[in-house]
Amino acid sequence: MRKATGPLILLAIAVSAAPSPAQTRTSRALDIYIVDVEGGNATLFVSPSRESLLIDTGNAGAAAARDAGRIMEAIHDAGVRQIDHLITTHWHGDHFGGLAELASRITIQEFIDHGPNVQPGQAADAFLKETYPQLYAKAKHTVVKAGDNISMAGLDSRVVTSAGETIKASLPGAGKPNPYCASFKPGESNAEDPQSVGTYVRFGKFRTIHLGDLTKNKEFELVCPANRIGTVDVLLGLHHGVGTSNSEVLVHALHPRVAIMNNGTRKGGEPEVMKTLHSSPGLEDLWQMHFSL
Repeated sequence: MRKATGPLILLAIAVSAAPSPAQTRTSRALDIYIVDVEGGNATLFVSPSRESLLIDTGNAGAAAARDAGRIMEAIHDAGVRQIDHLITTHWHGDHFGGLAELASRITIQEFIDHGPNVQPGQAADAFLKETYPQLYAKAKHTVVKAGDNISMAGLDSRVVTSAGETIKASLPGAGKPNPYCASFKPGESNAEDPQSVGTYVRFGKFRTIHLGDLTKNKEFELVCPANRIGTVDVLLGLHHGVGTSNSEVLVHALHPRVAIMNNGTRKGGEPEVMKTLHSSPGLEDLWQMHFSL
């Protein structure tokens, strides 16, 4: 399912698992909302048990109220009354910027992150010192490591990258040699993007992954020499479609059927990335939140 409200505020996907004899007609789908935070990131998962997982909260500054409002529209559309788990992938303003505003509008039960900011910056450091501890003071705060599980009934939700580390063991059914490793070319990045919390979600036969702003060199560590993830149906986030991520070694190895790029009109959708995506074996469709100018 694909739908938009207002000026392309959200994109929603409903995924149904193949029913087993034990399942009843009341079984529900996994709903995924990709919220338009205009070049930031916000992705909401709502499980069949109606538990919610939100990855990132959009932009900081004047855009924080706008982005928190759009996330709330998705939450209301999903029919949930709280956020059970909130992952901040890393400490860049387009990923944590709407968090304080959002927390003032809805209960958040668990705050998840990779740990301290490693790229000094006034806004992020002030938020982590002064605001963030107040937000999770009456909730749960979890610093995750690669390999950790996020408990959600009916879903297999796993952290595959965090704090610069990647999972060492392959996921079930994965672990085959990656033929794209031989042609990989390392890239440059800032300090914080490689720290991103990356999350893999499996629901029945459906698989998806969101790697935050994980960069090329970490992508290589995750899927080389063996592809420890396997294949996915939907590749989410795509670091806005910028060339410091989205290497062939990852995208082609994951073999996504659909890729969804949370980009802005003047951020992301770069030609190198578009070429990689459109040449990916088995890709059926690419969805962009914005046409890239």
